[in-house]
Amino acid sequence: MSHNSMNTATTGQWKLIRKQLDYIAENSPYYRRLFRDLNISAGEIRSFEDLQRIPLTTKEDLQKYNQEFFAVHEHDIIDYVTTSGTLGSPVNFALNNADLDRLAENEFRSFQLAGVKSSDKVQITTTLDRRFMAGLAYFLGLRKLGAGIIRTGSGLPQLQWESIERFNPDYLVAVPSFLLKMISYAQENNIDFRNSSVKAAICIGEPLRDQDFNLNALGEKINQLWDIELFSTYASTEMSTAFTECHEHIGNHVPSDLIYTEVLDENGRQVAPGEIGELVVTPLGTRTMPLLRFATGDMLSYNDDICACGLDSRRLGPVIGRKKQKIKLKGTSLYPQHIIEVFNSYAKVGQFLIEASLDEYNNDRLCVIVPKDFRGIDELRDYFRSRLQVAPEIKQLEASEISKLSFPKGSRKPQIFRDLR
Repeated sequence: MSHNSMNTATTGQWKLIRKQLDYIAENSPYYRRLFRDLNISAGEIRSFEDLQRIPLTTKEDLQKYNQEFFAVHEHDIIDYVTTSGTLGSPVNFALNNADLDRLAENEFRSFQLAGVKSSDKVQITTTLDRRFMAGLAYFLGLRKLGAGIIRTGSGLPQLQWESIERFNPDYLVAVPSFLLKMISYAQENNIDFRNSSVKAAICIGEPLRDQDFNLNALGEKINQLWDIELFSTYASTEMSTAFTECHEHIGNHVPSDLIYTEVLDENGRQVAPGEIGELVVTPLGTRTMPLLRFATGDMLSYNDDICACGLDSRRLGPVIGRKKQKIKLKGTSLYPQHIIEVFNSYAKVGQFLIEASLDEYNNDRLCVIVPKDFRGIDELRDYFRSRLQVAPEIKQLEASEISKLSFPKGSRKPQIFRDLR
């Protein structure tokens, strides 16, 4: 990014932040109280540096003071959703008309980045119900783009392949591990999946790439079996924004007029490009539940140089884990994603669970649970050591028990990592 274009972008973004600050100070009960308690007036915040005077908003704040975050009258609300509750019980979230328009605009641009055109057809293999924001966002973005939409919903590989045969979609929106289930179903049922109409998948919910932007073990496995282009995306309900890869596949582009991003170290200072920190966001233009400096808990790196596609917006690297999920094992810092990566590249264990707990000295303990009928415990332990320099404890359980533990009551998606600390 040239100095001039950076200044212009920064000036333009600051105007949007100022506008959002004024809206929040006037309409959000939570932030009005926060500003009063801190003796800050929104008018005093005149620069990006000043913004750092405002403390981070956490997921715990959202849970504890949920109703205070609502900044519009209940009559204005159109869509009620909940967060997926990865760190506890789901949080209520809502959108009015302006928020739904903003959501549509964000996804419209995301699909364009991945090369989707109005003449294309896109099959959405994720749920549009169950209070899930993303499914609706995809629909609204594709509708704005004018593309054809096939809403198959989640699961049901047979329906997915029947729909592909019937409607010939160019793109799928899918969770990467579900693509493997689709491939497996196709292989078992003699479906010529390699010659289907699908040329690419826009992937959600699981990382596809490593820190160097190469496909990780999961991405590699999909591509070895099915040679389609895989696009990584990253989003969350609280951000009301998605970050998507372009064809260069070197990071997820930040739509800087829709969201302001910071990547902070333990002391709340911005880390340098390429360094790992926690993503903190201020969504711009949100009306129903505006958030200021929301700490996502997601650990990642970023890059500010111009992308080969020509865009000079910031790009985010893959999420390596959540801040609270960091495990210190015999001096080595690990996140659940590191363990998942080992299992994905080892490829001999179909089902697994990861458990973190504390030992009697309050040190982190790490245990992986694999099915009873798995016979290669020693080999798996050695494989962990070769990849991570340390090996977790390995326990065995019936496959049905692992399934039960993976889907706690009320969960919308499988929970492979259990934190018992």
